[in-house]
Amino acid sequence: MNQPKVIVVGNEKGGAGKSTLAIHIAVGLLYSGRSVALLDLDLRQRSMARFFDNRKAWMLANGQKLPLPVEPDLGEGKALARAGEEEQLARFEQAFAEARRMADVVLIDTPGGDTVLSRRAHGLADQIVTPMNDSFVDFDLLGQVDPVSLDLIRPSIYSESVWEARKNRAIAGGTPIDWIVVTNRLAVAAARNRERLSDRMKKLSKRIGFRIGPGLRDRVIYRELFPFGLTVADLSNEIRPVAVSLAHVAARQEMRSLMMALGLEGAEAAFDVTE
Repeated sequence: MNQPKVIVVGNEKGGAGKSTLAIHIAVGLLYSGRSVALLDLDLRQRSMARFFDNRKAWMLANGQKLPLPVEPDLGEGKALARAGEEEQLARFEQAFAEARRMADVVLIDTPGGDTVLSRRAHGLADQIVTPMNDSFVDFDLLGQVDPVSLDLIRPSIYSESVWEARKNRAIAGGTPIDWIVVTNRLAVAAARNRERLSDRMKKLSKRIGFRIGPGLRDRVIYRELFPFGLTVADLSNEIRPVAVSLAHVAARQEMRSLMMALGLEGAEAAFDVTE
């Protein structure tokens, strides 16, 4: 049997939009006909898990049928967060093994911090997707810049963590980990700061070997659909919990470009503009 693809959405900084990306990647894959197993390692927040709980509740209340992932049991999040690292790893390994048996793709959402589970997940990844805000504050986790010239000095802590995961994979004789970084929550207007940031991103990508993917605008639609457990891929004549506008069309196009950049064949069709 073919092994499922393992996608890890990771960044050690909170607030970068990891769960937003993970949710949309999952839904795009589901609409492509793949089975998807989810592991939400943000044990306290559990935003991705809560999104799909919202989705089930909305479907039941509105008599709609939408694609759903499978969710191997990690246990109660807050209780697991209080457990020791050995117990956490044991529970994760059990859930991960179950996920691999259940699905074509295992999608793992990680917390905004360095944890034993996040490190383990990165080591298992076939593809790492790292969102970062359009800011040198977020870039600082990837690379350090000179405070006077803004010249790139060296890779930073998160880049070093991914490098370690890739090195261990190579030592073990596994397939290389594909790492893609996307600039998230882009402001609508172009700015000098973005040009500077983009230039440093390109230099760092060549130095440590990640790909740069298309980013997402800071759009209200991504937030306002969350309570319903819906994405722009789900909107149709029958499913319209919010008023549809041109911003929704633009959001679909953004997500379509992202799916194509990730190489998730078929997933981009979920975000085709149909109206």
